[in-house]
Amino acid sequence: MQKRLLTLAVTAALLSSTTQLHAAGFQLAEYSATGLGRAFAGEAAMADNASAQARNPAMLTYLEGRQLSTGGIYVMPNVDVTGDVSISSPLLGPDPVVMKGGDALDVADDALVPNFYYSNQLNDQWTWGLAVNSNYGLATELPATHAAAIFGNKTSVTTVEFNPNIAYRINDAVSVGAGVRIVYGEGEIGASLPGWVDGIKPALPAPVQAVLPPGGTELKSMKGDDVGYGWQLGASWQINPAHRLGFAYHSGVQLDLDGHASGVLYTGGQDVSIEGYLPLELPAFAEIASHHQLTDNWAMHASVNWTDWSVFDQLVAYFPGDVKPKGDLESDLVKEEHFEDNWRFALGTTYQVNNDWLVRAGVALDKTAANDEWRTTTIPDSDRLWFSVGAGYQATKNLNVDFAVTYIKATGDAPINEQQNLLGLAAVNFNGEASGDVWLAGIQMSYKM
Repeated sequence: MQKRLLTLAVTAALLSSTTQLHAAGFQLAEYSATGLGRAFAGEAAMADNASAQARNPAMLTYLEGRQLSTGGIYVMPNVDVTGDVSISSPLLGPDPVVMKGGDALDVADDALVPNFYYSNQLNDQWTWGLAVNSNYGLATELPATHAAAIFGNKTSVTTVEFNPNIAYRINDAVSVGAGVRIVYGEGEIGASLPGWVDGIKPALPAPVQAVLPPGGTELKSMKGDDVGYGWQLGASWQINPAHRLGFAYHSGVQLDLDGHASGVLYTGGQDVSIEGYLPLELPAFAEIASHHQLTDNWAMHASVNWTDWSVFDQLVAYFPGDVKPKGDLESDLVKEEHFEDNWRFALGTTYQVNNDWLVRAGVALDKTAANDEWRTTTIPDSDRLWFSVGAGYQATKNLNVDFAVTYIKATGDAPINEQQNLLGLAAVNFNGEASGDVWLAGIQMSYKM
C-alpha cells in the first residue's frame, strides 16, 4: 500500500526521464533554474528561495515567512557513441569479423526535470520545509536490431525524491539542518540480438542456425521499482555579513528494484514470469561551498562537490522465486561498471543590476565517474565543462522569476572497450568512444506568502 500511494504521488507530481551526460554517472545536478544560472556554484551556502534546502537544509533559516518555489529544467542532449563491433568465433574463421552499423548516434531523448519546494519559518530559530525533486536519472536507448544492442539496447533509471527538512539557527553565525530522504525509483535494463545475426546465419552449421534466434530478439530484460530511505545534514557559518560557508552531506540510498525478468537467456523463449530484483545503491554526496558579497551589487560563489560513486561496482540480478532462469540461476551478473568517486568544481557570480533585475553566470568542471577500462555503451560517462548564464526578475513584491541557460561539453578521451558472449557461440567486442554535448534551459518561479 505504501508503494502504491507513493507511486500515485510520483506520477502526479514528478516522474521524469533523463539522460546521463549532464552529471557524473547518472546523477542529476538540475535541482533549480536559480542555481543553474551560476552552474550550481556555491549552492550549499546560498538561500535565494525555498529550493535552497535541496542542497543544504540549514539554509532554510535564511528564508523568512512562508515561501514556495517551483519550476523545471529542459534537457536537450546530443550523445554519440561511435565505434566498431567485431565478432570472434571459430565458426566464422580465425580472424575477427567487423560488422557494419556500430555507431550509436543521439542515444538520449530530450527530457524535463521538474521540481517543487516549500518553506515555513516557525520562529526566529526554527524553519521547516519540503522538497520534491530528482537527484538521479538515466535513459539511453537503441533500436532492438542495432549492431551494439547486445551490450544494452535500453537502460533507464528514474527517481523522485521527497525531503521533509528542519533547520535550527543556533546563533547569528551558525545554523544547522537535517532531513529525511524518501526516494522512489524505477529501473529497466535490457539487451537484444543485433540484426547482423541474420546476416551471419548462412555461414554457420545447420544445428547452430536452428538454435540462433533472429535479430531483434530480446536476450535479457529486467524491470522493477522500490522505495528507499536515507538522510541529509547541513550546516552554515556566517563568518561576517559579507562571507558565508556552507556544508552538506546526503547519505546513500539503497533500492532493491523488485520486478520481473524476461528474454531468451532467462526463459529459453518460454512465456513464463520470473520474479527478480536488482539492487541499486544511489551514492552519497557532499558539498562545501562559499558565498562572498564583494560589493553591494556583486557576489562570488564557489563549490566543491564529491560523490561516492565507487559503490556502483556491478549490477547483479537476483531470483528468489520458485521459477528460476535457465540453469536454475540464483543470480546473474548483468553489467560491470566499476565506477570511481568523482569531484565537481564550480565558480559563479551574481550581479544586482537594479531593484528588478539581477544576472548570474558560472563555470564548472565535472569529472567523470567512469573508469576508462570499464566504461560501457549504456553509461558512456566522460568529463564535462559547464558554461551557464541566468537572470532573475522581480515581477512583483512577492513574486520572482528566474531564467537560465547552460551549455555542457564533454571533454577529454572517453574510450569504450566492451565485450559480451553471444549465446556461447562467439565473443562480441565493441571498441569506440563516447562524445557529445547538452543544452539546458530552465525557469523557476518563487513566491513569498
